[in-house]
Amino acid sequence: MKIATYNVNGVNGSLPVLLRWLQEAEPDVVCLQELKAPQHRFPASAIRDAGYDAIWQGESRWNGVAILSRIGEIHETRRGLPGDPHDTQSRYIEAAVGGVLVACLYLPNGNPRPGPKFDFKLRWFDRLHEHLGTLVGLEAPVVVAGDFNVMPQDIDVYAPERWQDDALFAPEVRAAYARQLKQGWIDALRYLHPGETIYTFWKYWRGAFERNAGLRIDHLLLNGHARDRLRTGGVDIVPRAWEKTSDHAPAWIELGVEKRSRAKGTRR
Repeated sequence: MKIATYNVNGVNGSLPVLLRWLQEAEPDVVCLQELKAPQHRFPASAIRDAGYDAIWQGESRWNGVAILSRIGEIHETRRGLPGDPHDTQSRYIEAAVGGVLVACLYLPNGNPRPGPKFDFKLRWFDRLHEHLGTLVGLEAPVVVAGDFNVMPQDIDVYAPERWQDDALFAPEVRAAYARQLKQGWIDALRYLHPGETIYTFWKYWRGAFERNAGLRIDHLLLNGHARDRLRTGGVDIVPRAWEKTSDHAPAWIELGVEKRSRAKGTRR
């Protein structure tokens, strides 16, 4: 099963890019972020014609998340992150697809820092930690995928000295991400490619993509059962060079069939 995450930076404006990538890459399950479209403007028909079912939570100007599947029915389990009834932003959706629980998220940017937006980001991260604590120990593979708006380590950002004051690289945010991993989650791309320079985002200006001056802010976190099935993964950088494309590139993993030899109640 190939599972991908892709911040499309406007699902309607980048629809030709998305449809082309779906046809060429053939992911089985896709988590989309930053739809920038109200619920009724999501291009469900075009995505269905491409062979994918979808569930989504839209928002008129910003945010918005969706899960696509070409391998069977999407059984939605949650819409919205718990913990704050006043938070109406469309940033989290969760579903069971093909025997895997998939959570799609778009974590707040948090800039400018300090300020209310940064405080909201930290509170959102706390709520995420609380909720994912209920999922990490499930006796099923769980994949949490999306735009986390976090560069976890210096290796995840071009010229880290230039990002010291940014909310995506703040010590508090990096600590929150590290705390998430200590909860038992595996950063799939870093697990597969330790020490390698991997980026998923490049600004539009100053030739950032051409210079490979990027950031790794799109992540796929796995619980133990998903890690046991992990085969490979990477970033599809080619779509980042297409016309009218997003400033992100799709990140993806492949999970193999469930291993039957593992003793019940044990983890490797």
